[in-house]
Amino acid sequence: MASGARSANVLLSGLSAFLVDLPSPASISYMWNFGSLLAMCLGIQILTGLFLALHYSAHVDLAFYSLIHLSRDVNYGWLLHFFHANGASLFFICLYFHVGRGLYYGSFKLFHVWASGVMILLLVMLTAFLGYVLPWGQMSFWGATVITNLLSAVPYWGVSLVEWVWGGFSVGNPTLVRFFSFHFLFPFLVVAMVVVHLLFLHETGSSMPLGLDSDVLSVEFHPYFTLKDILGIFIVLWGVIFVVLIYPNILGDCENFIMANPLVTPEHIQPEWYFLFAYAILRSIPNKLGGVVALVLSILILFVCIIFKGGFMNKSWSICWRVLFWNLVVVFLLLTWIGARPVEDPYVFIGQVLTFVYFFLFFIMWTVNRFGV
Repeated sequence: MASGARSANVLLSGLSAFLVDLPSPASISYMWNFGSLLAMCLGIQILTGLFLALHYSAHVDLAFYSLIHLSRDVNYGWLLHFFHANGASLFFICLYFHVGRGLYYGSFKLFHVWASGVMILLLVMLTAFLGYVLPWGQMSFWGATVITNLLSAVPYWGVSLVEWVWGGFSVGNPTLVRFFSFHFLFPFLVVAMVVVHLLFLHETGSSMPLGLDSDVLSVEFHPYFTLKDILGIFIVLWGVIFVVLIYPNILGDCENFIMANPLVTPEHIQPEWYFLFAYAILRSIPNKLGGVVALVLSILILFVCIIFKGGFMNKSWSICWRVLFWNLVVVFLLLTWIGARPVEDPYVFIGQVLTFVYFFLFFIMWTVNRFGV
């Protein structure tokens, strides 16, 4: 009993230091709310995903109809389904805002925090791709076929790697079973990485909009920032509930409401909206291997931020940095738009120009930051 009480006291004191007594910069604004919003999104996705898994059948003949059964016959199954589907979009909205805020305010100076955050982004993107295949609609099937085929660009082992992922010589039942298994397991890896991310964050402290050391002008996390986080969560939750109840398919693709048919190719194959910028970069490179490398670098380039060494205390104070950052945001949005366009002129040429500008802006940002312009 005594050892149990001591363990409980240690746990409570640890949670208190983690969530209540944590010194936090007094100047951080609502732009720092996206961390708690991401925790909320992860909780929604895991909780709804566990209930969806109870009714999902990972078989090519049953997967599509199992979701129809879930939405029509299971009590509130439609609510779980739409919360999970729209929760993925909310997850990426918060992720992109979180990364953007880190770039704008120079949070990448926290080496381990930024690196673990980029790893979380990669894991979430992989998990989302696996989940997009599970409904086994037309876009799910053909999206899986196109994206997994990219692995064949890997020298020497490419074909073997594709066949291993497929579990055969084409996208089929073994592929669906493997994707479901990994989609179920990866969120728990994300949780583990989030814990690592938070441990690094609590070791270094949050960055400050003022660009000062995080120990300067610090206050306890509770109640100042818990109230901010709770307010942000309630506002976003109301927005999600509105979308789920009124416009549940606003971001869905109509092709995915048709069961997968290997004999019928959709007129225009495209991924979910949160992958469109990377898809536009992929198809802007004529060479298959070059396209795959560009696709991977479009995310891994965020690791370049780790070697940034600024010559000024706060990035947002520099007019040059602000111009570069907002140009990067515009290019990101334009690439997202191009990714949804057909593969034809002038969209192909515009995508190639925007791809060059996307990578060039990161190089200019590194140069500007290196010399403290």
